[in-house]
Amino acid sequence: MRKLFAFLTLGIVVLLSACSSEGNSTQGQEGDKPSSTENTRMQEVTFWHSMGGAAQDSLNKIVGDFNKSQDKIHVKALYQGTYDESLTKFNAVAGSDSAPTVIQTFEIGTKAMINSGQILPIQELIDADGYDMSELEENITKYYSLDGKFYSMPFNSSTPVMYYNKDAFKAAGLNPDAPPKTFEEVAEASKAIVESNPKMKGFALQAYGWLWEQLLANQGALLLNNDNGRKETPTEIGWSEEEGKSILNWVKNMVDDGTFANYGTNYDNMMAGFLAGDVSMFLQSSASSGDIIDNASFEVGIAYLPYPANKVRQGVVIGGASLWMTAGKSDAEQKAAWEFMKYLQTPKVQAEWHVETGYFAINPSAYEEQIVKDAWAKKPQLQVTVNQLQDTKESYATQGALMDMLPEGRKIIETALETIYNGGDVNQAHRSAVEQFNAAIKQANAARGE
Repeated sequence: MRKLFAFLTLGIVVLLSACSSEGNSTQGQEGDKPSSTENTRMQEVTFWHSMGGAAQDSLNKIVGDFNKSQDKIHVKALYQGTYDESLTKFNAVAGSDSAPTVIQTFEIGTKAMINSGQILPIQELIDADGYDMSELEENITKYYSLDGKFYSMPFNSSTPVMYYNKDAFKAAGLNPDAPPKTFEEVAEASKAIVESNPKMKGFALQAYGWLWEQLLANQGALLLNNDNGRKETPTEIGWSEEEGKSILNWVKNMVDDGTFANYGTNYDNMMAGFLAGDVSMFLQSSASSGDIIDNASFEVGIAYLPYPANKVRQGVVIGGASLWMTAGKSDAEQKAAWEFMKYLQTPKVQAEWHVETGYFAINPSAYEEQIVKDAWAKKPQLQVTVNQLQDTKESYATQGALMDMLPEGRKIIETALETIYNGGDVNQAHRSAVEQFNAAIKQANAARGE
């Protein structure tokens, strides 16, 4: 009975996957499909991704251009929903013929993918091909390197920045070209904004675990012990009480001052509030920069992520996703997928990807392409996002944490942040978050028999 249930479950997942694909990323690629004759001499590569909206359009164009650039490989890009949804589908079909050749997975899924035993580390292809990963952006590739070994290829990468309303700054008597750098300066600017315009709040922070991780790293704090899980498997959190509470107290003070805008976990409402002039500053992914600048009726400023005044700015951890090679495929299929991965890293392709989506160029040579120079001339704010990444100091804190329980950990932190947003106590919220985070780490280790 269990075998029958598992078989039926697998069939449903595969059927849903096919339906999802037909309704999304296959659109716009019909003309790129090989004929039945061509298909006999072409190696097909199935690529599962989670890019929606404008990013999906850009990705479809890149895939189409690759397919037209040669006549030996045909990449079929299939949208699989969110990263979580895609990973669930992958786990259901991994090891079978229904598994994709390549799958895009978010950065905090790195350890889960490694532990799955269903992937081929790209280091094997790098070594066989003599491919030079040092030509790519070090502050991006360092996240995906573990013990000197690459398991996946970086693809869509971003970091958080602070967006601010320059017009509101001017109205409040603040220098629009000198945005706040520290937690304390953000709080003071928020007061000035509200005093000049009582209808506008000063600052908003989405209750999002990724932003918490970034605010920790920017002050040199670790998310997990054992050097963020890069030396040994973590056994508990890595941040101190002072470091964790610094973020909660920062927000709590603005909540008490009436300068904080509470949008909870809802990013869309927060961005809409910023564009409507309801709040003057907020933190969010650099990949949103193009959309925010284009849709604002005021001048948008972009600044580095803030940090506590008693700390030295360390920088940011790369976010986004990477591409994984599935195990169990033929050598020919994996080599074809590798050619596609390398194509994605070329300066021309990365330049187009950066300009059209706001994601970083994995290959920094892309920033010398004319298309990027023209875009930066029109939107100089875009260069700030790149400068912040390249100004990041190398450390275990900014390299980022690795563990398979991180998605659960983010939800724990989001609950703690929302507690503060709604008037909760900092000590209690922090203590509860630490206890739950440590319990999640312990449970994950026990599940692996560690």
